Amino acid sequence: MSEPYLITTAINYPNGRPHIGHAYEGIAADAIARFQRARGRDVRLVTGTDEHGLKMVQTARANDRDTLEFADEMSGYFREMCAVLNISFDSFVRTSEPRHHEASIAIWKAMEAAGDLYLDRYEGWYSVRDEAFYDESELIAGEGGAKVSPQGTPVEWTAEETWFFRLSRYQDRLLALYAEQPDFIRPESRRNEVMRFVEGGLKDLSVSRTSFDWGVPVPGSPDHVMYVWVDALTTYMTGVGFPDRGGEWARFWPANVHLIGKDIVRFHAVYWPAFLMSAGLPIPRQIFAHGFLLARGGEKMSKSLGNVVDPMELAARYGADALRYFLLREVPFGQDGSYSNEAIVNRVNAELANSFGNLAQRTLSMIFKNLDGVLPDAGEAPEDKELLALVAQATGVEVPEAFERFAFSVGIEAWMRAVFACNQYVDAMAPWALRKTDPARMAAVLGTLVVAVRQLAEAIAPVIPASVEKLMQAIDAGAGGAPIAAPTPLFPRLELEPEDAAA
Repeated sequence: MSEPYLITTAINYPNGRPHIGHAYEGIAADAIARFQRARGRDVRLVTGTDEHGLKMVQTARANDRDTLEFADEMSGYFREMCAVLNISFDSFVRTSEPRHHEASIAIWKAMEAAGDLYLDRYEGWYSVRDEAFYDESELIAGEGGAKVSPQGTPVEWTAEETWFFRLSRYQDRLLALYAEQPDFIRPESRRNEVMRFVEGGLKDLSVSRTSFDWGVPVPGSPDHVMYVWVDALTTYMTGVGFPDRGGEWARFWPANVHLIGKDIVRFHAVYWPAFLMSAGLPIPRQIFAHGFLLARGGEKMSKSLGNVVDPMELAARYGADALRYFLLREVPFGQDGSYSNEAIVNRVNAELANSFGNLAQRTLSMIFKNLDGVLPDAGEAPEDKELLALVAQATGVEVPEAFERFAFSVGIEAWMRAVFACNQYVDAMAPWALRKTDPARMAAVLGTLVVAVRQLAEAIAPVIPASVEKLMQAIDAGAGGAPIAAPTPLFPRLELEPEDAAA
């Protein structure tokens, strides 16, 4: 059997509709999954919605809705986002599902059996928006001197009976994990951040709540529900069949990578491996924390700030593949970045429409018009072989090496150099002139370009899958000497609407 590969997105919190940050992470995860599938691996991509916690209760109440009914609707929007953006998930998990409750109860019981859970009283600072507990020393001054979390979110003093997890017991084991597996947390800046936090000392973690009942009930303590992050993190295993430890879970766990935003790295790189260690379960191989897509003015996009962007609107306006390409091309993955309508239009027009799209269009159009649509063989001249060697180096070495380490912008840059080289080759060979002076040479040039276009398409397919599928169908129609149809443009030029210039 082919080698398994499990990738997960963060489990999206659906107290509002998806924004461009959710789309960015989903698109990146999908590109990784498609890339690994193309390399012959047996891939599972897990995503879903994290529907528990006080924030969901409050948002549903503010909308005069039943919490589950509200969660049903909001989760549906995230499924719709995946469909619109061509995110090829294998498992979509909702934390309100019975199968997930079973998984959460199983890991809870395993931690309890290890002696790592005890009942006590919690008093401290809690951020409803982050669903996170904060030590006094972590708080910063907000507007008017009010205490806020390190993320700038409001905090409130909370006091209630709670179950605690003995996180302090796992400080040394976590530090050993980070030392033995330097790539466990990426990029390096996030690894350093986590190590400083753990080296500063770990306190036991409150892992249940009694102030509301929307969540997974704690076994044997019906007045308690699990802290939202206990059951949210367990979702990654639910997606491959846990608590059944055979079948898919045995094949795919531990996950190859959890793809998350940098603001939740502590939950994934500290709490999650400690929970798994306690439960006697394997640790994921890697946590990759990407940066933020920033709103105009450099602010983090946030539902509470009202500056979020609807990815479905962008996809409807520009096309899903255009949006996918821009997001993975524009921002070095792992760093913060920004976007604008003008940047999308300029990037897509320059690189997809004018460069790759034009290359494919004029190659297939000349074959259709001048060779009765029959695909010719590649040429054997030195310049033909030189071009194909360059394209093979880019598509077979540079792009895969970059995509393997999630350096999408680096891989696409190498891909674009090969595209530019092909266009320079077209201009230098001038097949339109060869048509009159040397038809056989024209055919060889066009045959060389078909090989190059096919390799370029296969290499970029994880990023723009729908466009590549359309192109490959056009090329494959010529298999066995059958004539291809008249090609249609892959990437119509985008226009910047007047109101977009300021958006």
